[in-house]
Amino acid sequence: MIALISILNMIINVIVMLVIIQFVIGLLFAFNVINRSNEFLAQVFNSINALLEPLLKPIRRFLPATGSIDFSPLVLILLLNGIVIILSSLA
Repeated sequence: MIALISILNMIINVIVMLVIIQFVIGLLFAFNVINRSNEFLAQVFNSINALLEPLLKPIRRFLPATGSIDFSPLVLILLLNGIVIILSSLA
């Protein structure tokens, strides 16, 4: 049981890191620090988007429209950290 909780904790940590990487690359693109013609970072960004979209899409349906600011990654990180806290209290 403890091994399963450790594996889930590791998976959750990887997802949180991917959300943070997606956010940072999105900021670099938004402020034109890195041009979107950089094929490597564009592919990394698109790949991370493809991985995280199934997790973010249900959250976006419940959040109110806030214009250009997307709070769904923040909500996802909070939910995942809540799951980690619950799992660690069960162990």
